[in-house]
Amino acid sequence: MAGSSHGHTPAAWTGVIIAFIGFCIAGVFMVAANPLGFWAGIAVIVVGGLVGLAMKSAGLGMPKESAELAAARARAGEAQTTS
Repeated sequence: MAGSSHGHTPAAWTGVIIAFIGFCIAGVFMVAANPLGFWAGIAVIVVGGLVGLAMKSAGLGMPKESAELAAARARAGEAQTTS
């Protein structure tokens, strides 16, 4: 996975950080038995996902792989298994 940069984009980092904060908020308020705060945390989690998607749509996510690159990756994989 290290060679593919899976998830190493500003969109992924931002969405995950916001969602993590939402999980923390929801967890604290769940322990405190405060339903309003819990649902506020859940809302922050949803906002994190939406922000990540918006940033990806704005071009800050992983670029689409071209057909040429996919074919080259397949050839390289086949060459490694036949050697």
